[in-house]
Amino acid sequence: MDSLADEADKLGGLVLPFALDITKPEQAHKTVEDVEKNIGPIALSILNAGTYRRCDVLDLTAKVFHDHMDLNFMGTINCLLPTLQHMRARNKGHIAVVSSLTAYRGIPFASAYGASKAALTNMCESLKPELGHIGIDLTIIHPGFVKTPLTDKNEFFMPFLVEVEDAARFIADGLERRQFEITFPRRFAFLLKLARFLPYSLYFSITRRLIKD
Repeated sequence: MDSLADEADKLGGLVLPFALDITKPEQAHKTVEDVEKNIGPIALSILNAGTYRRCDVLDLTAKVFHDHMDLNFMGTINCLLPTLQHMRARNKGHIAVVSSLTAYRGIPFASAYGASKAALTNMCESLKPELGHIGIDLTIIHPGFVKTPLTDKNEFFMPFLVEVEDAARFIADGLERRQFEITFPRRFAFLLKLARFLPYSLYFSITRRLIKD
């Protein structure tokens, strides 16, 4: 984070890092309080932290599901709740939650990751009208594969891979327009959205091809 702050400083920007473990509710609460007190009211909160681990059915454990849900889902909740507390008091603010295109439908080897991201999407769909009623905007972000150190570890083919700079532009443009949903890349998102309407028999005939003997 310090290197990011240094890079921003060279470009005339300002980044103030706050280190925390988002799986610890008390740390998330304290960090939000510190930001509100020392920097000012949070106008936009992007809840982006997450993890991915390939889940092979032959190696499934309860721990891998707990790890994904604790970080991807509950970690987001731990940051969301104290942020909402302040935004509700002001009746304004904007929260963006990063989910994944895997939230649209189950994909082999992503049972834990996909479940955690689908939970985020469902939560945001539920909260959107409630938050809108009190003046708070909510955005759900469904990215495809973005070239990062995390995805560099993947050994499988990643279709429509997006560079970080392009992903940032898609997100920034959508947030500026206060869209509820931001998806990219568009062609990949369209295909996965379309897959939601396929009958199971046809969908599984496609996903079975992703499994090698």
